[in-house]
Amino acid sequence: MSGLTQMRSFLEAFFPEIIKKVDSAQQDAYCIFDSQVLTTFVSSLYLAGVFACLVAGHVTRKVGRRNSMLIGASFFLVGAILNCAAVNIYMLVIGRIFLGFAVGFTNQSAPVYLAEIAPARWRGAFTSIFHFFLNVGMFVADLVNYRANTIPGWGWRLSLGVGIIPAVVILVGAVFIPDSPNSLVLRGKVAEARHSLRRIRGPAADVDVELKDIMRAAEEGGRHKSGAFRRILMREYRPHLVMAIFIPLFFELTGMIVVTLFAPLLFFTIGFTSQKAILGSIITDVVSLASISVAALSVDRFGRRFLFKLGGGILLVCLVGMTWIFGAELGSNGGKAMPRPYAVAVVALVCLFVAGFGISWGPLKWIIPSEIFPLEVRSAGQSMSESISLTLTFVQTQSFLAMLCSFKYGSFAYNAAWVVVMTAFIIAFLPETKGVPIEAMGAVWSRHWYWKRFVKPAPEPTPAPDKLADGSLEM
Repeated sequence: MSGLTQMRSFLEAFFPEIIKKVDSAQQDAYCIFDSQVLTTFVSSLYLAGVFACLVAGHVTRKVGRRNSMLIGASFFLVGAILNCAAVNIYMLVIGRIFLGFAVGFTNQSAPVYLAEIAPARWRGAFTSIFHFFLNVGMFVADLVNYRANTIPGWGWRLSLGVGIIPAVVILVGAVFIPDSPNSLVLRGKVAEARHSLRRIRGPAADVDVELKDIMRAAEEGGRHKSGAFRRILMREYRPHLVMAIFIPLFFELTGMIVVTLFAPLLFFTIGFTSQKAILGSIITDVVSLASISVAALSVDRFGRRFLFKLGGGILLVCLVGMTWIFGAELGSNGGKAMPRPYAVAVVALVCLFVAGFGISWGPLKWIIPSEIFPLEVRSAGQSMSESISLTLTFVQTQSFLAMLCSFKYGSFAYNAAWVVVMTAFIIAFLPETKGVPIEAMGAVWSRHWYWKRFVKPAPEPTPAPDKLADGSLEM
């Protein structure tokens, strides 16, 4: 979407009123792309994703993580075909809604799947890979946009149609992976869970110890008669509920989602040409991939809290810097042309912002919710976390361009204030979870200075042999 929304062939086909603004010399630079129809097209995916997440939690618990990914892949395929073949705005929005259903299912199941199959010592790196490949997808999409932007008339169809390829890859690929042993045990399929563990850890691995821990966690969850969504509201799950709400809330309030979606529009606003604006977005994609790689290598060594604090400091500096530059050089009415050195400085700050996000909130938003929930509420907790995230993404994508038009440079100051709040929250309330087996996470909460009043001390799992923890994935 980031490059497509300022692609001339796309705007001429569906949003001719924006073309008039672009060609107008008197237009406020902050308000060129302020169109509720355009933002509805972009944000409809996230609204659909909210509803899909709420359904996906129950479906994933009943049919398994892998089958949930297959359902999501089917939605991806239908949505991409509709978008590529669109002849009016209604087809575009319907296609985005199908893509939203796909995101709801896959974002709910894939991070949990990775967390459940990963060895404890490498769980952070495994789950970071999910965020890494999300950004690989955005990088490839921007490369496609860079080429499609030079094709008059139908270039936008190439940008939207290329989504068919990853949809097919997910659909075919999910068939060949085993379901997670945790999900199989939860559904009473112990023999299949043992086979899955052997396939994941290697044929020589002793999987009995790990399987017993999973079965113990499932039995503990089975003692509760209430549904998972009702159960997570109980007092003993209070820290999990708080994190399910505040981690996605703060993730959205970093401002990164709107920077990602509207980076080319942001660069266009400060005076870049359409092609250079997409190139700027490609540069930020490269920075993002590099920073996520750093996070994947360091998250299990330095811990989650350290990366949160480091990233928070970087984000704050960048947002304050962008507030100052936009206010001083573009003005409050968007009528001034930004001098080239300051425009380059904005690109540098956006790149640094992306790097700070990539080592902290980017991957950790997926890691923390996927590992902190007990098995009996894991699907519900992940669904709740992702539905909140998609709801907030919908609100932000629907409102950011109007907010930029109304608040001008104050939009960045707004996010800077929230970065201070979220960093303080992490320092006070999030315990360190690196290296803790996923079914032993209760002990972490029971030792925390605040959460111990809610969580009962949990028994430690049986120590696993080294070869079990170091097993490799056998496909």
